[in-house]
Amino acid sequence: MSDTANANLLIEIGTEELPPKALKKLSEAFTSGVVAGLKEASLEAEEVISYAAPRRLAVLLKNIPVKQEDQSVERKGPAKKAAFDADGNPTKAVEGFARSCGVTAFDLEEIETPKGIWLVFRQDVAGKATSELVPEIVNKTLAKLPIPKRMRWGSSDIEFVRPVHWIVMMLGSDVIDGEVLGIQSGKQTFGHRFHHPEAITINSAESYAQQLHDEGHVIASFEDRRAEVRKQAEESAQKLGGVAHIEDGLLDEVTALIELPIAVSGSFGEEFLEVPQECLITSMQDHQKYFPVVDSNGTLMPYFITTSNIKSSNPAAVSQGNERVIRPRFADAKFFWDQDLKVKLESRRDATKKIVFQQKLGTLYEKTDRVSKLAGYIAGEIGADQQLAMRAAELSKCDLLSNMVQEFAELQGIMGSYYAKHDGEDAGVAAAMQEQYQPGFAGDVIPAGEVGKVLSLADRTDTLMGIFAIDMKPTGSKDPFSLRRAALGLLRIIIEGDLNLDLKSMLTEAAKGLSDKVDATPAIDDTFAFIMERLKAYYQDQGISADTVNAVASLSPSHPLDFDQRVKAVAEFAKMPESESLAAANKRISNILKKVETEIPAEVDQSLLNEPQEKALFDAISAQQMIVQPLFANGDYSEALSSLAVLREDVDNFFDNIMVMDDNEALKNNRLALLSQLRNLFLDVADLSRL
Repeated sequence: MSDTANANLLIEIGTEELPPKALKKLSEAFTSGVVAGLKEASLEAEEVISYAAPRRLAVLLKNIPVKQEDQSVERKGPAKKAAFDADGNPTKAVEGFARSCGVTAFDLEEIETPKGIWLVFRQDVAGKATSELVPEIVNKTLAKLPIPKRMRWGSSDIEFVRPVHWIVMMLGSDVIDGEVLGIQSGKQTFGHRFHHPEAITINSAESYAQQLHDEGHVIASFEDRRAEVRKQAEESAQKLGGVAHIEDGLLDEVTALIELPIAVSGSFGEEFLEVPQECLITSMQDHQKYFPVVDSNGTLMPYFITTSNIKSSNPAAVSQGNERVIRPRFADAKFFWDQDLKVKLESRRDATKKIVFQQKLGTLYEKTDRVSKLAGYIAGEIGADQQLAMRAAELSKCDLLSNMVQEFAELQGIMGSYYAKHDGEDAGVAAAMQEQYQPGFAGDVIPAGEVGKVLSLADRTDTLMGIFAIDMKPTGSKDPFSLRRAALGLLRIIIEGDLNLDLKSMLTEAAKGLSDKVDATPAIDDTFAFIMERLKAYYQDQGISADTVNAVASLSPSHPLDFDQRVKAVAEFAKMPESESLAAANKRISNILKKVETEIPAEVDQSLLNEPQEKALFDAISAQQMIVQPLFANGDYSEALSSLAVLREDVDNFFDNIMVMDDNEALKNNRLALLSQLRNLFLDVADLSRL
């Protein structure tokens, strides 16, 4: 190694094909582990580049110091007065400390502090070479990778996610001598399994990716390879007159399966387009890892794009092979579709009596019966069609018994919507079959239809209330019934759907429906609190602080839509220049009133207002009461708080000049009544003392 202070560091772990769905996560964990280990050793790179391909995890750290800086180590020991006895002999405490430092008690130095004299150990430590530290850092990182199940190979006891065949560790152009997972490091990597299975000698850490590409036919960068897969798929689809339908999850998986992407298009018989396109798309994506091709309207065309890992001399043969593979899959899908249409969706409902939803909560049939009644109640509360909502609930789980959903579980709801349309059900009911599962993930849309909103709310409310009633609420990271997601989805539908619903009343109604299974009433408050707790994360994503949410939550509004209006009003109020002073005043008032043990008068006696500052505050409060009470009644919280902001000057003057806890009992109580009125004005929106 030359005498330069910095060099590029390359680490590569060469393996058998890594699990494609785990590759990205493994790469991120490997890179962050190596970076963290080096940082702990006071070695930081100017730039970090990750590489991840089916047979390798690698990281390049640019311009990293080739050696640690020398360090001065200081360890603080016991106080001098506790270190030696009356005869000047070392105590056990100081002897133990000195022994841990490799010296005697008399070798320790003294330092003076404001708390007295202490003994310290000081030592100059020479920095280690980076090459000495890297092997241990790599081994520790690999041991901590998120691998659910490790495997062994050969006769060794070494374990990893897949068998390891080579290790590259280089600093600049020099090999770092070391052993990782039982393999001695070197500078030889291997290229594409088929196009260049021979060893490639890496010239330097910097040349790694380029050599793999030029000599080994491997694009080592996951992101570069991903971009190439997308580019080729889009270009191939364009040549077919369509657009490649590319979902991020499948794109990641395909990228993790290949080292050198080669797009190959294919086609299938147009007769299969009679089958709902979701079925064909799911089959292509999940089973074959193909990218479907759609037109400008998103309608499926009879084409697909595959990504091959081999440059074939006969691409047409590859295409024909892919078409032969997809045909029986589509034939099955068409058979399932044709068979399902022979039976009405409604006729499958009796079969749900044999499917257990949860042992203590009964069958799926019983659940949909409860959800139907609850949907009728919710629909009545918002003025929706009760009969349609109840009908949608009765049919909501029937498609689970269809051939198509049993083959493609992810199509539940989607197929129910198709079958309901085929059976001539109301359009709102048919749409609700799919919308009942919305929102299904972060960022997903809420149901568009009124019936869909009601059904989704009823289903989630019944599940939450039932699971809490049997004391199976989530603990820690365990949430087998996805109740956190259900709760957040429920809140989103109410708030974003602009539905004036009382959550407590909904839970009470759900508890009534469960009465033949369990006494759910005692769990209503806990369920309510659990659901409303999700709002902290919901508003955090919108940039609204937890303090703002807590200020509203302390009043326990049971209407989520009203809660939302209050939170947004308080968030806007917090941006006003008057907010800080008024929040502080509310906190001060809250603290004063907490300490009062006697009953505070409900009304202010104007005859006892002696000082101009208290008279001014009383007049200002009285004026604001007339202004804001109708605003509160209409839920115009932002306008009300903006109006209350004018109280700032009178409130500040009051506290600057008035002694609240006067010796005169009558004056004191009257001033407490005045402050109580002021506080109650703000409590019609939120507890600003929490800001």
